[in-house]
Amino acid sequence: MSDSLKRTRILTECAIMIALSCVLSVITIFKLPQGGSITAFCQVPIIVLSYRRGLKWGAFSGFVLSVFQLISGLSAFSYVKTIPAYIAVALLDYLVAFTVLGFGGMFRKKIKNQALSIGIGAGIVSLARLLCHFLSGVTVWADYADGFKNVWMYSLAYNGSYMGVETAITVLGVVLLSTVLDFSSDNLIRKRK
Repeated sequence: MSDSLKRTRILTECAIMIALSCVLSVITIFKLPQGGSITAFCQVPIIVLSYRRGLKWGAFSGFVLSVFQLISGLSAFSYVKTIPAYIAVALLDYLVAFTVLGFGGMFRKKIKNQALSIGIGAGIVSLARLLCHFLSGVTVWADYADGFKNVWMYSLAYNGSYMGVETAITVLGVVLLSTVLDFSSDNLIRKRK
């Protein structure tokens, strides 16, 4: 296969996985009032892509997904009052938070067991996304910490409430898929028993 054909094939796979993530992000199981939701496996396609095609393609696809998430989440900016807060929300709640998903395949070459490798990677990038939202909660959304004396606890409780479940759903999704599909195959094929 020529390099240009291979590149076209990878770009097509990236586009499909980004589109799938966007569609799955709309299927919400639970949505919190100031943003954040539990979705139907929306992080899984980008993590699988990262495992299959490498961190460069994963990060690229995660970034494109983050731009779509930013555009669809513009209503969150109506609560923000300052330019630094706008920048913090754009970076922490969208651009960085979803781009990190593209590093979910980080253990592909280090851990031979596919399910273990992608499961650990999915857990780590989900926690990195939680960290982004947590920092945003502490810096930008502190005014909404009603009833909490400590803004750090507020941010952890608020963001952990949905990201904990989102992390579990994501890890479960990638591990289950990895038991039936061979992600290292150029053509995504069913695993042989």
